Amino acid sequence: MTIPRKLPRSSAFTFKAAAAVETVVSSVEGASMQGVLAVAPLVCGDESSMTRWTRKKGLIDPLHQHDDHESVAILLSGKLRMVIDGVETILGPGDSWVHPRGVPHYSEALEDCVQIEVKSPPIRTWRLPGDPA
Repeated sequence: MTIPRKLPRSSAFTFKAAAAVETVVSSVEGASMQGVLAVAPLVCGDESSMTRWTRKKGLIDPLHQHDDHESVAILLSGKLRMVIDGVETILGPGDSWVHPRGVPHYSEALEDCVQIEVKSPPIRTWRLPGDPA
């Protein structure tokens, strides 16, 4: 059995941040994490989803790409080295980025980081410990 890639629509139109449940991720797009990355799904519509990601300092999100969705994100706290399509940028609080479909990218948390990410369409790219293969 495999996990569904499309995220289900939220049961309500609003979501309280205090209700977010953060879980440590074992891989993203099939690539194992080098460090600690956690996800908290926030809200999901028919066309997009919003999640909060917490990266511990030293996390390396390995090179990968998304062929079935686009992601946009904003860094709320911390410092992140982001490489998108071979272009490196150091990002800080308030900075944002886009991962277009099919464009290779990776990142390294230079400090503990928190980001908000929107995916369109709403796709689950992560695996949790205990998820079926």
